[in-house]
Parts: sequence; C-alpha cells; structure tokens
Amino acid sequence: MAEKMRAVVKTKPAPGADWREVSIPKILPDWVLVKVRATSICGTDVHIYKWDPWAQGRIGEKRLPQTLGHEVAGEVVEVGAHVKRIKVGDSISAETHIYDPGDLTALLGSFHVGEHMKILGVDCDGAFAEYFAVPESVAWVNDKSIPPELATIQEPMGNACYAVLGEDADVAGKTMVITGDGPISLFAVAVARACGVAKIILIGKYDFNMDLGKRLGADHLLFTNKSTADERYQFVRDHTGGNGVDIALEMVGSQDSIVDCFRMVRKAGRVTAFGIPSSSPLPVDYSAGIVFKGCQIHGINGRKMFDTWYRNRNLLAAGRINVCPVITHMFSLEDYTKGFEAMTTRPRASAKVVLFPDPAELAAAKKRCGID
Repeated sequence: MAEKMRAVVKTKPAPGADWREVSIPKILPDWVLVKVRATSICGTDVHIYKWDPWAQGRIGEKRLPQTLGHEVAGEVVEVGAHVKRIKVGDSISAETHIYDPGDLTALLGSFHVGEHMKILGVDCDGAFAEYFAVPESVAWVNDKSIPPELATIQEPMGNACYAVLGEDADVAGKTMVITGDGPISLFAVAVARACGVAKIILIGKYDFNMDLGKRLGADHLLFTNKSTADERYQFVRDHTGGNGVDIALEMVGSQDSIVDCFRMVRKAGRVTAFGIPSSSPLPVDYSAGIVFKGCQIHGINGRKMFDTWYRNRNLLAAGRINVCPVITHMFSLEDYTKGFEAMTTRPRASAKVVLFPDPAELAAAKKRCGID
C-alpha cells in the first residue's frame, strides 16, 4: 500500500480548506484502517469550513492542520493486532462519538455521551480522505446490500432515528411536529413515516426542502416565512383534536422553533431537543410549557449506540425506508468546494451532499440515485 493519500485538510484558522497530500494513518492495535467509498458533508463540517466562533472555540488554531469529515462508509483494508470483531473486507461506517470506556456514562450504557468522548473529524483527523482510521469499538458493520451513498448517511440518519423514537420507541399511531427543513429533519420525516407516526407536521422555510419533506411523507407543511407563530399553533391544535401533538422535535435551535415546540406539544407529551442555538441560554416558558404540562424533554447528542445504528441498517437493507431524495448533490472528493457551496447557498436548494474519492464510484452512485 502507498504511504500517501489525498485529503481535505483544515490548514489555517480562516474560512476554507485545502486539498492536500498527507500520510495514510498508522493504526493502533485496537483500530482499523478503512478505504473511503463515500463520505458526506454535515453541518458541523460547514462550521469548521467557515471557521466560525464555534469552530474556533471547539477546535482552535493549535490543533491545525486536521482532516475534516465524519460521515463515512468504506471498506476495511487493515486491522490492528488486538482487533477481533472487524475483518478485512468488511463494509463499515463509523459511529463518530469515540467513547471512553472509563466514563461513568459508558459504564452505565450511555456510550453516546461522556466527559472524555472524542469526535471523529473534530477532535482527531476525519474521513474526507482516501483512507481514515477509527477504533474497532465504534466501527459499525454495514449490510453489504446498502450502497455507499446510503451507508454514509446512517450517522445523521441515526440522529433523526433517535430523535423520532426517543428512549421507548413508542411512536406508532401518534402525532408529531418536526421543525426545520435541513437533512436531519428530512430524515426524521422518513423515519417517522416508516415507524408508523400517524400525522407528521413539518415546519420549515425553504420551498425546495419542504417539497422534499412532502415526498418523504410529511402530511402537512407549515412555512415560518408565510405564517405567524399563533397561526402555526392554531393549525396544530385544529389538526390534533385541540390537544397538541404527542411529540415535538426541535431540530433548529432558534428561539421561534423552541417556542413553537413547547406550545404545540400536548400535556404529558414529549419535546425532543436536538437543534443547537447560535447563542445560549435561551428563555423557555418553564411553568406553562414544562411544569404544568407534565412535559418530557429528551436531549439528543448523537445516536443511541448502537440501537439506532441497528434499526437504520435493518430499515435500509429491507427497503422499508427510502431516503434517496434527501441526497441532492454528489461530487468527487476533490471537488469538495462545490459541495460546501451547495450546502451554504441561500435560498436553500440542497439537502445532503455526498463526496466520492473514486470517480467510478461517483458515476455508479449518480446512476443509482438518478442524479445528473
């Protein structure tokens, strides 16, 4: 194997990234080396690419240069001496939360949160490269029937799955509001439909993405730029027998979205908190919105390891869910700048952007998904 590869690297504390030749990672005894088949752009990657205040504080200049990316699918080409579960030739994706087994949360079974947890592509080199390395403990074996363009989006789809299902997966026959029209909100619509949610109300802004939400199974669309908060609230009441929805997924992090969710959820309902505000803290109607409603609040940080991975793999492999419409753009990895441009252009006309190191893989994926 060659010693060098190409990668998208954050080299300086400024907007952008560079296409660079770097060394192929050397693996530790309990790590695996993976040849990337597909990798997709996340909102976190956009923060780092733009080098906004979050990226400056979370990563910082001292850690540069660093390879971007964490949503990925690839083939294992080398395993460390202590690796037992993963084998060369396995198709894998990475659970990007690299947990510390000594954390209390890990000892109690909540592997997706922890004091000493590290995140692929944030705290260490990521997957926008021809190869990447990851601990065996967070390597998830894919069903080989799942093509790489779908296998790579299981990580954000896992966020959506966890947000929809919560801790008890008791959603069949219930009503749900989902705020936002970004990729994870759209995945949430698809998961909710596949898992039997009876009525799905999607609240968003951009025509292009809201149309995708309708195609994926949303029953009703509410546009924040075409309605007031009171109009949205009344619509939800009118379509839920005057009660409000059983479950509200806050996927934006804005003050308006948070207010919508706590107003729209019924008494003893659940609000899932996933969106990240640009600044915090934010005010919440604590008495009327939470206490007197008996409201459950479920914070989402990543995926439920490995429950949501298991469910996503089964749904995709069995063809029970079709999230192909969410993949709106595909580029070669070398053309990563086009991918970031598609992600950041407003008004929004993109959802998920997938990158491919191999031109042949890119051509095959475009054919499968009907993308020109």
